[in-house]
Amino acid sequence: MENKKTGIVRYRILALLFINVVINYMDRSNISVAGSSISKEFNLSSAQMGWIFSAFGWTYMALQIPGGILTDFLGARSLYSLSLISWSFVTLLQSLASGFTVLIGLRLAVGVFEAPAYPINNRVVTSWFPEKERASAIAVYTSGQYLGLALVTPAMASAQYFLGWKGLFIVTGLAGIAWGIIWYLVYRDPMKSRLVKKEELDYIEKGGAITDHKPGKSSGKSAFSWNNIRTVFSYRKLWAIYIGQFAINSTLWFFLTWFPKYLVDWKKMSILKTGILASIPFLAAFCGIIISGFLSDYMTRKNVSSGIARKGPVITGLLFSIFIIGANYTNNTGLIILFMSMAFFGNGMASITWVMVSLLAPKHLIGVTGGAFNFVGNLASVVVPLIIGQIVEKDNFKPGLFFVGALTVLGIICYAFLVGKIERVTVKASR
Repeated sequence: MENKKTGIVRYRILALLFINVVINYMDRSNISVAGSSISKEFNLSSAQMGWIFSAFGWTYMALQIPGGILTDFLGARSLYSLSLISWSFVTLLQSLASGFTVLIGLRLAVGVFEAPAYPINNRVVTSWFPEKERASAIAVYTSGQYLGLALVTPAMASAQYFLGWKGLFIVTGLAGIAWGIIWYLVYRDPMKSRLVKKEELDYIEKGGAITDHKPGKSSGKSAFSWNNIRTVFSYRKLWAIYIGQFAINSTLWFFLTWFPKYLVDWKKMSILKTGILASIPFLAAFCGIIISGFLSDYMTRKNVSSGIARKGPVITGLLFSIFIIGANYTNNTGLIILFMSMAFFGNGMASITWVMVSLLAPKHLIGVTGGAFNFVGNLASVVVPLIIGQIVEKDNFKPGLFFVGALTVLGIICYAFLVGKIERVTVKASR
């Protein structure tokens, strides 16, 4: 990213987003760390664990479009703080769960309150960063889901080992509540920030940042309109990035749900060893997204075509993700982690796709388009954990990895053949 003496307030905002994402994914994935212990304590089958792992996604997915609408209507500061504190409180309540039904209900609630998070992230970056820095910014905050989990997964495994799975939910819940309060006290939009200087504000505005978001308004109209929802589902290139995101998230949701349990129950590793080994693919994914984001922006600054600069890293990453299938052909721990790391490195490379929303979405529908993008993309949070739970057997996890690999191929087809030219959708008056 370039500074050019324009100021660094936007980078401070990016650091706040990074921490938001770390906490967001910590509270999504803590159930996977606790999964083996929970299934043993409540005598749950793989199919039942699949339902628990997928429950978050039911409400999270269903509320993405409402979350995008709320983002356009309420703005980033208040909504993000409310969201953070609410989902963290429900995380805390999971420590009181007494069985299958209660866990399902609480995971549904976590999904409800996390729903606005990524539409808000995208709106904040669209507000604070010029287009030529945007892929890098998205890469940095998105890397929180990888680097953060690489660092906190061993810590979560240790918390469970010493405090039990209930203690794990208490610790992660309290951390999120504290951070939600900090976000409200610190964050401001560009036009309301007392810290940003005119030079930096001019720089980001001239670079294409949309700094004049007005909560409750969207180009002079109500932020909510059924026609707006129809619009964001009416263009092939938008559908292509939606389905592509579903494919990318399929690999991600395997790692967020089944991966630790896969290592413990199918590969017979201890929970502490799993905490360490499970962090390696997350580090690989962190490297993937940082390389991808900065490379994409570098190519953009060098006037490389958007088709190569923006789509190239995504397609390359998806190709790497197919390596997940390689773990089916070895029982060697080192090779299993190698294949998983290569696959998750590729998933990281492909995960700059939120830049597509900021570049393709109709200018007045950034939040709603982000909601639609995350709605379709997070069908994976429901489909993948649930189907894996149905198709794997007590001594055979191979069908699960083949399933994830096949969905990756679907993503390659979308980005290689359906997205087309990288240009903002212009909504016709007749629509």
